[in-house]
Order: sequence, then structure tokens, then C-alpha cells
Amino acid sequence: MGKGKSDLAVPLTDLEDYGSRLRSIKDRMNRTKKIFESYRDDIGDGGVYDSLDDFESNWEDGREDIGQQLDQLADLSDAVVREFKKLDDDLAKKVNDAVKVNEKGGGGKDGAK
Repeated sequence: MGKGKSDLAVPLTDLEDYGSRLRSIKDRMNRTKKIFESYRDDIGDGGVYDSLDDFESNWEDGREDIGQQLDQLADLSDAVVREFKKLDDDLAKKVNDAVKVNEKGGGGKDGAK
């Protein structure tokens, strides 16, 4: 410690975007029915649309589970970012306070030489 690389490095900029990206995936995943419906007339064969509708209906339960997990991961990543920023702010304050104390003290016992 001290001279080398820090023991812990967290890519906060990447992690800050992670929650919103997960929520975006969930939103897009939940729009499949609307997407299928928007192409209904373009597909032509009603059997294809019926198959797509069956697919969408059948994976609704799985999609809900995945959506809940995406929400949990997004919330967790937001919490990690929030806590690391708080820790970083707390550590910076402690360092700044320690520097101010040392500057006011004039170097302690050895400063009188």
C-alpha cells in the first residue's frame, strides 16, 4: 500500500450507466407485443402472426421474472455507485481535515527547530 496501485478500483462511470441500461433492456423486452402488432399487416400470413402472438404470450411469465431480476440488478448497481461515492467523499473529507490539522500545527514537535 502507499506506493503502488490502489487495492480497490471500481469503474464508477461504467457502473453509473449500468442501471439505466438494464432498465432500458427491460423496457424493450416488455414492448415485444407492441412490436409484433405493429408488423401484423406487413407479415401477411395470419399463421405467422399467431405464432408470434403465442410466443409472446408463452414467455410472459419468464419475462416478468427476468424483469424483476433486471430491476434488482439496476437497483443494486445504483446502490453500489451511491455508497462508493459516499465513501469517497468521506475519505476525501478525512484527508482534507487531517491536512488542515497538520498545517495549523506547524509540523508538531519537530516544527520548533
